[in-house]
Amino acid sequence: MNLRHAKPLAFTLLALTLSACRSRDFPQYPPNYREYAYVTNGDSGTVTVLDVVNVRLDRELPVGRNPVAVTASPTRNEVYVVNSGAENAEGSISVINAENNTVAATIPVHRRPVSIDLDAEGTLAYVANSGSNSISVLDLKARREIAQIGAGEEPVAARIAPDGKTLVVANRRANSVSIVDPAGFIDPARRNPAQSVRAVFEGCPGPSDIVILPDLSKAFVACAAGHQLMVIALANPKVHPGQPDRLESFLDVGRAPVQLALKPDGGELFVSNSLSNSISEIYASTDEVAGATMIGEDPVRGLVSSDNSLLYIANFHSQYVTIYAIDEGKRLPVRQGGSIRVGDGPSALAFSSSGLLLFVVDARSSDIAVVRTASRSLFTIIPTGRAPNAIAVKAFKLP
Repeated sequence: MNLRHAKPLAFTLLALTLSACRSRDFPQYPPNYREYAYVTNGDSGTVTVLDVVNVRLDRELPVGRNPVAVTASPTRNEVYVVNSGAENAEGSISVINAENNTVAATIPVHRRPVSIDLDAEGTLAYVANSGSNSISVLDLKARREIAQIGAGEEPVAARIAPDGKTLVVANRRANSVSIVDPAGFIDPARRNPAQSVRAVFEGCPGPSDIVILPDLSKAFVACAAGHQLMVIALANPKVHPGQPDRLESFLDVGRAPVQLALKPDGGELFVSNSLSNSISEIYASTDEVAGATMIGEDPVRGLVSSDNSLLYIANFHSQYVTIYAIDEGKRLPVRQGGSIRVGDGPSALAFSSSGLLLFVVDARSSDIAVVRTASRSLFTIIPTGRAPNAIAVKAFKLP
């Protein structure tokens, strides 16, 4: 080769490589496009805001004391942060305006709120107040609580069905699950709190997480202090004509099933068995446990790709995210990128809106690992505040 042309050729090849990487992993967005990832930092009282478009730190935003959960509005450019507060004090919800990443409002709730779920329209929020044995119903436009639903002892999760007609509540200390008609608390025409708790099912030790199937036929509840899932057939005239809510079955999985990950198509459910170092695969329509797979040290969070093909698992007592190939029914080998080294204590996961990036919250090293999903490789690590614990992504276009 003529050495005079070697250096220009090398630069040309490098430019082509970077260009290909950019188009594959980092799409070209219009000028008015914005996308941010929001990470709650429990010990800092802040939210780390990551600029997803440019993959860089945007800011660290002060919120309330001990933020523990976060979710993004499906309809407005807003993000909601659950501030658990001090041990015996009331908590709050911080409303973040995603267009300028400032706190637009603070909504008081009750003692030790720990989770939040939104209805499909993004108009109502349901906040589990674990220290008050209640669920706060918030009008997000009016920025206020409009109802308080009584729950069992120490509710830790409340999931609203896609049609807004069923609320499923996991009561951890009571070892029970409540099924509620929220209209009985919030609709003036139907208000009847005394008859709006439709059912209470006991025998689920330390329930921690809930999944409602897209067809509204069932709810699955992880009994984290045991080794089972509770399956509840929900009252639904289209699916179960004339039948009330009823206990359908208990499914044996691994020890300490702490989190449930549902495929986007609703066909299969994956259980993170924290103390068994495994995941269990469940066929949702038949309640069949397909089997268990050893996956990593202390799996605590799973997330399924939008094409239903891969399950990403955060293993808290490690520095790795592992990948399970759903169609093949096995963990991907290391040589195929099936084990990705991230920071210390991976505990929460979220995809970018394109699905090309995976954000991994590392609780012990206090950072966010950014993973390329196409190559299954670590791209960068960005620092957060102290004790990060949850993440949500919001994408939108400015007018």
